[in-house]
Amino acid sequence: MAAFPFEISATEGGARTGVLKTPRGDIRTPAFMPEGTAATVKALTVDQVAQTGADIILGNTYHLMLRPTAERIARLGGLHRFMRWDRPILTDSGGFQVMSLSKIAKVTEEAVAFQSHIDGSRHIMTPERSIQIQADLLGSDIIMQLDECVAWPAEEKRASEAMRLSARWGARSKAAFGEREGQALFGIQQGSTFEHLRRESADRLIETGYDGYALGGLAVGEGHAAMCEVLDYAPAMLPSDRPRYLMGVGKPIDLVEAVARGIDMFDCVLPTRSGRHGQAWTWEGSVNLKNARFAEDDSPLDETSDCPASSYYSKAYLHHLVKSEEILGQVLLSWHNIAHFQALTSAMRAAIAEGRFEQFRRDFKARQRTG
Repeated sequence: MAAFPFEISATEGGARTGVLKTPRGDIRTPAFMPEGTAATVKALTVDQVAQTGADIILGNTYHLMLRPTAERIARLGGLHRFMRWDRPILTDSGGFQVMSLSKIAKVTEEAVAFQSHIDGSRHIMTPERSIQIQADLLGSDIIMQLDECVAWPAEEKRASEAMRLSARWGARSKAAFGEREGQALFGIQQGSTFEHLRRESADRLIETGYDGYALGGLAVGEGHAAMCEVLDYAPAMLPSDRPRYLMGVGKPIDLVEAVARGIDMFDCVLPTRSGRHGQAWTWEGSVNLKNARFAEDDSPLDETSDCPASSYYSKAYLHHLVKSEEILGQVLLSWHNIAHFQALTSAMRAAIAEGRFEQFRRDFKARQRTG
C-alpha cells in the first residue's frame, strides 16, 4: 500500500489528471512545484505562492544542509514551520547539486564526498544521510532517494554505471526510510537517453517499490526534442497507478508535451529565475520587459489572470522597474511567472477532464508560435 493515495480521475491519450492525497492537503495533477530552494521561493512570500494556486513546493536538501543546516531547522520545528508553509513539501536528495555545484565531488559505492561551494567545508552524503536529512530533520512530505545524475552528453558506459549505482542507492534509501506515516519516498529512473538503460532502471525501481517515481537525468542540456524522444517511452515503463515526476522541467512547452506523454509532476527554477532577469512567460510565449517597445505599453501581462502582478500592473510600469533595477520588478515578475505556470497546469487539468487536451495542446503550440 503506497503512502499517499493517487486517484486518477480522467485520461486522454497519455495525459491524465488526478489527485495525490497527503495529510497536509491534496496535490492536483498535473502539478507544478515552485522551487523553494533555500526555504524560500525567491522574491515571494508563502502567501503569494499560495495565492497562485500552488499545492506543493520543493525544498533543496543540498542548500539547506549547508545553510542554515538541517539540524538547526529541526530544532526550530522543521521546514514547514521554519518557512511558514503548511502545505506539502517535496525535497530533492541533494545529489544533483552535489555533482553540479560543489567544488570537489568524489563518488564511491558508499557515498559522495564533496566540498561546500559556500565555504569549502567537507561533507559526506550517503543514501542513509540523505533520508535522515529530508525525512527526520526537515520533515518533508515527499522524500527523494539519493541518486547520481550524469551530465549530458553521457557515454553509454558512464550512464550505465550511474544508473546502477542509483538503483543500489535507491534500495539503501528505501531501507533507511522504512515504514512511515504521513511521508512518501520516490525512486528516480536514470539512464540518460538510452532506452535499454531506462528500462533496466525502471525494472530495478519497481522491484524495490516506491510511493512514486521520478524521471531524472533530463533537462541537463539534451534539448527539447531529445527530451521528448525519451518521454515517448520512459514514463510508460513506470507504474501507471503511481505519480510520475519529471525533475527540473521546464519551459511551458516542455510541460505540455510531457503531460501528453504521461507526466504528473514538475519543478523548475525557471519562473523565478526569469522574473529576476526581466522575463515574463505568457500564453503567447516569453516577453523581455527590458525591451524599449514596452516603455509606453499600458496593457497588463495577462488581463484574465487572478494574480495582481499579471493583471493590475502595466507592461510600461514593469519595464520601468526592470530598467531601474528596482526590487519590486523582480517580485512582480516572479509572482506573475509562478501564477502563469499554475494557470497552465490548471488549464491542462481542465482540458484532460473535459476530453479536449489534444485540442488544447494544438492551440497552445499555435499561440506560442505566433506570439
